[in-house]
Amino acid sequence: MKNSILSGPLNQKKQIPKKYALYQNYPNPFNPTTVIRYDLPFAGRVDLEIYNILGQRVKTLVSAYQSAGRKSVVWDGKNDAGNLVSSGIYIYRMKTAKFRKCLKLVVLK
Repeated sequence: MKNSILSGPLNQKKQIPKKYALYQNYPNPFNPTTVIRYDLPFAGRVDLEIYNILGQRVKTLVSAYQSAGRKSVVWDGKNDAGNLVSSGIYIYRMKTAKFRKCLKLVVLK
């Protein structure tokens, strides 16, 4: 008879992604918050930042060493000063030592 305790979800290994990925935020367009998901196959420094259409940094969401795994961060539509950004198109960029990717998001009010 199979021991069900050993095959339960608590004993499953944490799945580590095989490659880097940055996913489209959801919801998009958004108001007041959106979720940005990303995958890290290796531990390392991660920078995830929001830029306006002129290329000016608006918000730093992540700037830290992180372990490998599936990650997510919520952006509340505020800049680094704590003020709500205006409606429009923004770019979010993820950067690690071995990966860089940018995607667009839309803030609607």
